[in-house]
Amino acid sequence: MSESSVHDEIAALVAERDWAQFHSPENLAKSIAIEAGELLECFQWSGHADTARVSDELADVLTYCLLLADRIGVDPDQIVRDKLAVTRSKYPIDAARGRSAKYDAL
Repeated sequence: MSESSVHDEIAALVAERDWAQFHSPENLAKSIAIEAGELLECFQWSGHADTARVSDELADVLTYCLLLADRIGVDPDQIVRDKLAVTRSKYPIDAARGRSAKYDAL
């Protein structure tokens, strides 16, 4: 017996509630932005946010990101790897190590 993946668990929750009908790419992108705002709110007045609340909001952001990836037919792991490759070329170690400058200022 294999353990279900997070993707499977999210898909089951959505299917059980018939929520896919509301999950257009536009609606999911809006939900990501809304939940990201709630995550940012955790740090509104202090850099010392409640870890449990941050975790809850981060879970919401990640869930909507995974739902959007599924909806548009992309593999989250692959698109992150592809983006890492782009970032590695824009920020070579010898120029970027320990610096926060944008790539065009390195």
